Order: sequence, then C-alpha cells, then structure tokens
Amino acid sequence: MSQPESPLLANAAVMEAVSRQNYPVATLYVVATPIGNVCDISLRALHLLSLADAVACEDTRNTAQLMTRYGLHKPLLAAHQHNEREVADKIIARLQAGERIALVSDAGTPGVSDPGAKIVDAVRLAGLQVSPLPGASAAISALSASGLIHDQFYFVGFLPSKAGQRDTLLQSLTAQAATLIFYEAPHRIVDSTLAMLAAFGPERQVVFARELTKLFEEIHRCTLAEAAAWLSADTHREKGEYVVLIQAAPSAVADDQPEARRILSILLKECSVKQAASLAAQITGQKKNTLYQLALELKDDDPDEDTDQ
Repeated sequence: MSQPESPLLANAAVMEAVSRQNYPVATLYVVATPIGNVCDISLRALHLLSLADAVACEDTRNTAQLMTRYGLHKPLLAAHQHNEREVADKIIARLQAGERIALVSDAGTPGVSDPGAKIVDAVRLAGLQVSPLPGASAAISALSASGLIHDQFYFVGFLPSKAGQRDTLLQSLTAQAATLIFYEAPHRIVDSTLAMLAAFGPERQVVFARELTKLFEEIHRCTLAEAAAWLSADTHREKGEYVVLIQAAPSAVADDQPEARRILSILLKECSVKQAASLAAQITGQKKNTLYQLALELKDDDPDEDTDQ
C-alpha cells in the first residue's frame, strides 16, 4: 500500500504557485494572523510577510515573537490605537517610495475591533492600493461553530465599559433580526451576561466561545437563563477572551417593528419621546425601553422635529 503524500511536500508545490503570484509594490497588505493557534496562518500570508519591506503592527513585541516562529525577521512599525493617524503618514511615504508594507494586529484581522481601519482609510485617501490577505477571525470562527441558524449577523464588537451605555446599546438591539456577535473581556463577562439577560430575556439562546483555537478552547450554548450558572461553575471561565453570540430576535418581535414605527410616528407628532414609547408599549405589547430607543431614532431622522427634553 502506498504511503499518503506528505502535506509538507504538497505545500512545497503550493508555495511555488504562491511565489508566482503578483504582489505589487506601493501596496499596503492587510494580513490576518492567528487568533491563538500559530498554525492558522495562510501560505500567502507567510510569503507576503517574507516579501514585505516592513510590518506595521499593534504590539512590536508580540509580532516579533510571531514572526520569529515562522523564521521571519522584518523591520517593525508600531501602529496602535493611539498613533494610527501619525504612523499612517509614515506608511504612506514608504508606499509612495515603492515599498510593500504589511499591516497586522496582535491576533486576527486588522481593523475589526482592532487598530488598522484608520491606516487603511488614510492610505486609500492618498490614492494608494490596499490588498487583503484573509485569514483568522474570532467572530466568524465562533459564528461557524455556534449552530445559530440565521442568514444575517450583526457584529457589535466590544460593549461600552460603562453600565448605562452598555444597557442602552443592548436595549437598542433587542429586536434585531440577526445573530448578534460581541467580543468581551474575561473580567467583564459575568456583568455583561447579566445585562444581556435583562435586555433579551431568559429564553434567548447564547453561545460562549472562549479561547478559540487554543489548548483550552470551549464553546458552550445555552439559554440566557442558564448562562450565569455555567459561567460560575468553573473559575477558569472568567479567563480568556470571549466571543458571545446571541440568537436573533424571534420573528414576531422583528415583524412588529414596521407597525411599531408607524404607531410611534403618529404619537411623536403629539407626544414626547417618553410618552410616545409608553403609549406604544401599551398598544403593541413590546418592551418600553426598546420602543423608547426606536422613538429616539425616529426623532433624530425627522429634521422638522425639536429634540425631546
């Protein structure tokens, strides 16, 4: 019986094909890097990183360690949330001189709840080329393994750190007819989960995806009523970065939105936002907080209306 072909030998042929592809100079390459497992990087990404004149990165120490693991050594440019606009000017100057610059974040895809978007924006406004090298994304990875069946998803990212702002945002999402995707830090996961329970109710399905692609990866699905007990059952669950997915609003809630908008539009002509939301809640049976946020949106959309006090 013949032995199976070695993946390494097969990859050598693939790498030859990769090397024949065109990688234009004067281009910013947005390169996705692993979210945990160092093997989750594309062959194109490795080849481009070997070609790059420099790598703009969120944390030079983290990226230096990652590059070393692949046997790569390149000049690194610190490009974090506090200096994006400044470093963008330096990157643009180097691109105009004909260099290839790779842009990476600490993990995953740059510009998605990570630094990078401002740099890409500046480079495009300067009339220069930007090319993505797709790869790992915590949000999409978690969604693919969630089993939450819906054609649409709504990426929220990190919730506000202040409780009031967080709760207001969650209330505004209660009727969203799409799977909701959040990022959350371990020290806030319990408080955020309790806030989600209050906003979405006990029956909504939630998926916790923790430490994705790493040794202690954990993906758990339950109702929001069961979520706090699951988190507290193991102290390790308050460690590691989280992706949290919330089931889309039931169709009845989502389908009620056009009618709620119609009713609120009528009421807002005679009532304050608060009064309109209260009356609409009595008429439709929907949550007053959800209708209050909807009324605020309608008020903002109407330039002829005065701001409600």
